[in-house]
Amino acid sequence: MNASFFVAAANTAVDVVKTTLTIGSHHLGQGKGLALAPMAGVTDKPFRALCRRWGAGYTVAEMISAQPHLRHSRKSRRRTDCCGEPAPIAVQLVGNDPAQMADAARYSVAHGAHIIDINMGCPAKKVCNAAAGSALLADEARVAHILDAVVRAVEVPVTLKFRTGVSPTMRNAVRIARLAEDAGIAMLALHGRTRACAFTGSAEYETIAAVKRAVRIPVLANGDINSPHKALRVLRETGADSVMIGRAALGQPWLFRDIAHFAAHGVLPSPLTLEERLAVIDSHLVALYEFYGEAHGVRIARKHLGYYLRYLPVSESNAENLRQRINTAVTAAAQREILFRFFDSASTTVFVDTFPYSKVA
Repeated sequence: MNASFFVAAANTAVDVVKTTLTIGSHHLGQGKGLALAPMAGVTDKPFRALCRRWGAGYTVAEMISAQPHLRHSRKSRRRTDCCGEPAPIAVQLVGNDPAQMADAARYSVAHGAHIIDINMGCPAKKVCNAAAGSALLADEARVAHILDAVVRAVEVPVTLKFRTGVSPTMRNAVRIARLAEDAGIAMLALHGRTRACAFTGSAEYETIAAVKRAVRIPVLANGDINSPHKALRVLRETGADSVMIGRAALGQPWLFRDIAHFAAHGVLPSPLTLEERLAVIDSHLVALYEFYGEAHGVRIARKHLGYYLRYLPVSESNAENLRQRINTAVTAAAQREILFRFFDSASTTVFVDTFPYSKVA
């Protein structure tokens, strides 16, 4: 793709871009088709709820193992806790055995899942060493068996999250996409990198475009979409039905709102004031304490506060000092006090956020 694709657009009027999404019988209207990518250890129930409030119309629970002996572990129970979440509720399964995947899908639907998502995109060594996640892309016959088994096992839509191939010399995303469509998969979410690339290098939007041309089912574009300008350009260049945001949502869940607004109106919405950002962060902390309990919630909150720090008006040295103080806090009250003192000492009440939107590569 030529370099001009990666030049950030000016904040001027553009043609309206549709951000709708249909997954089986679930239709998410204009501005509601933006998706939050499932990320293990991050996209828990509190974070999914926060992103929903800021415009993500579709979220997927953290991946869980299809192995039945892990089904009732504390981690699995937390990851599958979708009680009170708006429809459609999507649960992601990871595994390499067709029968186990089918059984796990039936179990998930019986416990409230409206959509089953199959993970063939995770590049983590722990997952790939078990011949699951993106490692499955090397065995197209097994991919077909798993997809067929899960689709036949449940009456709800089944979706697939995958990568462009095992390595840059073994890209097979178009073949995998056609196998998925033939099996009855309702939607594809494609991360534009291979398993070997993990999260390095640039996303392959050309491959996403090729997949979209090859199938008739909805396709979500995923990878390096870190601004409203980038989202719209990816949608135009790939023809994808919508975008799935992963790492870029960490620390700025309002990115979904900004993308939807830019898609609909061609201009960015007003940036959040510092007070508004504090309210977002504090509500996230409180939700984490309530969901995990105070001790565990404080630990989980540390990484999220680190993400938020990337987008706050603070120098690197001050950010590191603030991070150290946050990481040594052992109570919810202490953690929140550190946060509130930082915001109280801020020199301005309105922070015009020029990063990363004006610096998108």
